[in-house]
Amino acid sequence: MPELGWSRGGDRRVSVLAYGAGLGFRAVGERHCVGARGNVCPLGAVVPGRSTGGRCAECARLDRAHSVAADTMADDPRTYRVYLAWFGPGMVKVGITGEERGAARLREQGAVAFSWLGRGPLMAARRTEEVLRAALGVPDRIPYAKKRAVRGQLPGAEERAGAVAELYARAAELEGRGWPESLERLPLEVVDQVGVFGLDLDPAPGRSVRESAPAPVRSVRELVDGGVVAGRLVAAAGPDLHLAVADGGVVVLDTRLITGWDLTAVTRATEVTEVPEVTGSDVRVPLIDIGGGGVQGGLF
Repeated sequence: MPELGWSRGGDRRVSVLAYGAGLGFRAVGERHCVGARGNVCPLGAVVPGRSTGGRCAECARLDRAHSVAADTMADDPRTYRVYLAWFGPGMVKVGITGEERGAARLREQGAVAFSWLGRGPLMAARRTEEVLRAALGVPDRIPYAKKRAVRGQLPGAEERAGAVAELYARAAELEGRGWPESLERLPLEVVDQVGVFGLDLDPAPGRSVRESAPAPVRSVRELVDGGVVAGRLVAAAGPDLHLAVADGGVVVLDTRLITGWDLTAVTRATEVTEVPEVTGSDVRVPLIDIGGGGVQGGLF
């Protein structure tokens, strides 16, 4: 099940979110920098509502300076894995993650299906990643907006697995051509995360595609002081919560937008009294009224 972590001072908690249950909170005051590497921002800086990083420029620099992605940890002794991830038709990527993290990185990115390709030292994994990106013509990242656009109508499990297997076969053909000897190739084993994300199950018999969780039609652009998000959780992939709205549609809340806010619980529909400001497919939240459905669990 998806989880949402939150803290107040040194008090840190995790709330387990259940599909079909209600979820509600109100943003209060100003949004402040969340700091870097577990440390509080020394400036207590206010950050923009639309920032998905939730950090001021200085804390963002410090956070990235100690990340694997910045290539500043060449002497890291841990074992890393190279993965092949599929996010939807035509959207695949190659990446690396620490072996001890298991599939956490793939869940964080919202990978619908994936397979491990190899394991080994950091620099061997990084080199393999670079070789495969260049040879296979795949990007190093896929925008979340593109991932969200296809989640409502995914092909069946067989087609998803086939896409990963095809990418794996193309990657395996490159072994020995720039592939470091210290990287051990792992066998193809497709892991499908549609059920984990709440995006429905396999297609019904005789049908190539089945309706998944309702396709999101709007997304939260930013929160504001007093802004309320309240609704029924229908899916969760990567940082995105898919929330059913009163008009029958689905709004996506990127949870990276709520970091740095003080939040209070909202549990009653009577607390929702305003009207959302909508521009195109985006919602700037003085309010989203998503209606009832289920009972809120341990959040706050």
